[in-house]
Amino acid sequence: MTDKYLMPTYARQPVTFVTGEGCRLTDSDGRQYLDVVAGIAVCNLGHCHPAVTRAIQAQAGTLVHTSNLYHIQAQETLAEKLCQASGMEKVFFSNSGAEANEAAIKLARLHGHRKGSDNPTVIVMDSAFHGRTMATLTATGNRKAQAGFEPLLSGFSRAPFNDVDAVRRIIEHNKDVAAVLVEPVQGEGGVNVPDPDYLARLSDLCEEHDLLLMLDEIQTGNGRTGSYFAFQQIEGCKPDVVTTAKGLGNGFPIGACLVANRASELFGPGSHGSTYGGNPLGCAAALAVVETLQDGIIDSVHVRGQYLRQTLTQRFADHAMFREVRGQGLINAMQLDRDCPELVGLCRERGLLINVTAGSVIRMVPPLVISEAEIDEMVNILEDAIKAFSDSQEAA
Repeated sequence: MTDKYLMPTYARQPVTFVTGEGCRLTDSDGRQYLDVVAGIAVCNLGHCHPAVTRAIQAQAGTLVHTSNLYHIQAQETLAEKLCQASGMEKVFFSNSGAEANEAAIKLARLHGHRKGSDNPTVIVMDSAFHGRTMATLTATGNRKAQAGFEPLLSGFSRAPFNDVDAVRRIIEHNKDVAAVLVEPVQGEGGVNVPDPDYLARLSDLCEEHDLLLMLDEIQTGNGRTGSYFAFQQIEGCKPDVVTTAKGLGNGFPIGACLVANRASELFGPGSHGSTYGGNPLGCAAALAVVETLQDGIIDSVHVRGQYLRQTLTQRFADHAMFREVRGQGLINAMQLDRDCPELVGLCRERGLLINVTAGSVIRMVPPLVISEAEIDEMVNILEDAIKAFSDSQEAA
């Protein structure tokens, strides 16, 4: 393994995976791992799902790319299915979540200008993560990720997550606010789940002030929380923009920006574009994902998520480092009382792939096809790794 010719933008772990199936990955030495990272909430159907593989193979044999200068049947079909699944009205396709959020930010600025503002402002949240392009990096609430890339963009105002009154105060003091951008559940920020009425109250606030409610469902969409999109579980939440990516292609790069209500007619010819966005190959993969997710997969997510949280809570309730388990569906976290990046390596040595975010949060975003037996296996390995971590902490 060598990174000689790669820019050192990742602190890569010392392992190379060569095959995968379901919730399992196999490395170049033939060792198998249980994967509860899933490409960072990407492989919702598990690795190498046969329906996705067949769709990619078939489409690659007929037509890979034409560009958006022409009609693309698979794109039109995928847009229809996503609108039917979400209740949204129209879709713009991109190649990633950051690009989908860039489209959302452009929609917000266009909406603000049409309202007469010379400096349209988007309210974003503390601890948010929206991407690493310049606009999405500015919207992200992580100073570490932003450091060194100043000057950041103007046109953003930040509020505490899960605090509707703070958002209201910003709106009342800034006539240029055009939109609110928020994750239904914060992923990179530590799997932070807001109050049940948070999004509905934000929706009412946006309706009251003619603002766009823009939901970043890059990580929570495509069945991850137990409905196709997380907002669909919240009565009274009526987004104008919903962005998604990650699980949409099950590993094939594709993103989508969905619009409805106030945002439906903002973009016209020339307003936005993407050379590769929504090409035949990407849309064929995503179509297979959407159809497979809706064929019973999403229906089991609530049950699996509840089982995971209950099992973790029961197993670790008396552990000195344990603070809480939180999550929704199959985006979950276990909060410890201290930073624990060492657990990533300790778990990997034991055949389990986990992710630590926000320093002290073990994030678990397994494939949605994970079984209860695999959840039990995950918890057993995690318990052993945390014991080793705890022993090393005491020894130090």
